[in-house]
Amino acid sequence: MADILEQSSAWLDDQRVRRLSRAVSYCRAEDSVEVQAAVGRTLFQVDNGAGVLESFESRDFLVRAADLVLDGEKALPERGDRIRETQDETVYVYEVMAPGREPHYRFSDPYRRTLRVHTKLVDME
Repeated sequence: MADILEQSSAWLDDQRVRRLSRAVSYCRAEDSVEVQAAVGRTLFQVDNGAGVLESFESRDFLVRAADLVLDGEKALPERGDRIRETQDETVYVYEVMAPGREPHYRFSDPYRRTLRVHTKLVDME
């Protein structure tokens, strides 16, 4: 039996998907899957090597790890994958990436249910 914190985390994850998410397409090469994603952001500060901190803002997509299935296999985000988000008549295309040596995704909960995928806008259609 799961502990009460794990049960609460699962309930919160369900509420996020039901009430705070929108459908996006997660794409890798020719494979894609529609997933529900909540939108967030992360502010990165990276030392440029000359003692100056540069700031970068990422558009983050929070998705259920179990929903990220590509070519019939459960997958984790990879640099270069794309997320397509439609708003009104415009499709925004984001590439999975993070600045410097920062990881391009992380788990957002201790039970590894939710992925926070860091992206950058690369195209609009």
